[in-house]
Amino acid sequence: MNVRYFAAARAAAGVDEELFDLSDGDTLATLLDAILAVERPEPPAGTPPLARILSRSSFLLNEVAVRNRATALKPADVVDVLPPFAGG
Repeated sequence: MNVRYFAAARAAAGVDEELFDLSDGDTLATLLDAILAVERPEPPAGTPPLARILSRSSFLLNEVAVRNRATALKPADVVDVLPPFAGG
């Protein structure tokens, strides 16, 4: 499963994207737990920790918004992590 990070999530994760090996039927919540289990360097000054960013983020599953963290995922899915942002 490919996870792509944007804006502050990218800064906190330290990468643009990464792959996770999850089973068919695992949920978005399972994926978020796997993301948080990765050891990462401290985020840049002024960037909140990844756990806080994920708790406030929106997610796209194969380019479609998903709000329910119990949503089942498939190994070939792409999940985008979109932290809150301002502007327009």
